[in-house]
Amino acid sequence: MRPYVGLWSRLEEFPREALTEALRRRRVVRLSMMRATLHLVSARDALAWRPLLDAAHQRGLLGNHKRALEGVDRAEALAMGRALLDERARTSTELGQALLERWPRSEPASLAGLIRNNLPLVHLPPAGSWNSHQNALLQRLGTWLGKNEEEEGSATQDDLLLRYLAAFGPATLADAGAWSGLTGWKAVAERLGTRLRRFEGPHGETLFDLPRAPRPDEATPAPPRLLAEWDNLLLAHDDRGRVLDEAHRPRVFTINGIVRGTVLIDGFVAGTWKIERAKGAATAVLEPFARWPKAGREGAEQEALRLLAFTADAPGERHAVRVARPVA
Repeated sequence: MRPYVGLWSRLEEFPREALTEALRRRRVVRLSMMRATLHLVSARDALAWRPLLDAAHQRGLLGNHKRALEGVDRAEALAMGRALLDERARTSTELGQALLERWPRSEPASLAGLIRNNLPLVHLPPAGSWNSHQNALLQRLGTWLGKNEEEEGSATQDDLLLRYLAAFGPATLADAGAWSGLTGWKAVAERLGTRLRRFEGPHGETLFDLPRAPRPDEATPAPPRLLAEWDNLLLAHDDRGRVLDEAHRPRVFTINGIVRGTVLIDGFVAGTWKIERAKGAATAVLEPFARWPKAGREGAEQEALRLLAFTADAPGERHAVRVARPVA
């Protein structure tokens, strides 16, 4: 549901079926990408970018599985993993259990993690599709797309920065690092030279953007928006203070690793939202951090009704919005 809501919040009249069909036709794929976390990206970007992100995946592997993989011949494990996946698509659990027969003193989750962090593996549809909760079958990206991964990986880190700024600029190089999980951005900016514009941020930091990127006047109104859980607006910056007050961070980033759906008022995170469904009815619960101005509240309520209509699966479902009382 999250990527669907993410697109709904950004595109006019976005139909859910468009993303489902793109996944089914292999134009969009779900795999580990930036920060070694799951993303939905175009097939072209997956092939071009995934090799660039190998360093982030290796750090993730060392951080999570280093001790459990002691004594495991990684080259041999990768060869076995490739062979197993060439036989048929498998779940991560199946992959780990199969490798455990060769390395019984290791952990199956770590053995599977070794394969996932070294090979680009697609989560086959319906995984990632609307309201699909089944365990994902994994297959090598090149196999799923009928492409040679080594020949297709032609993008550079320069390309990656330009694409990042097209979505999130103006931003600092530290922001690009937080988004991607990569380092070395200073050298990239130096190479790009005049292909970037530079600005001074409110604290003296250097902000980068594309020369022709739209930069609305600061007085331009920002309508209320409801963002999905784990939305990249919050995850794509090192300094989240540009959109989220640090005092409210614990109410968005929970202790169990959840990044809650958020409500933007005037371009700033001003609350969270959730949907409660029961007996043919759905209620969008909006939880402000503080009292919202009348126009902001009314706009957020209208957005919530639109979201309920977008997410409804049952015909005739009754919809309502409840705005909770702010908690000091």
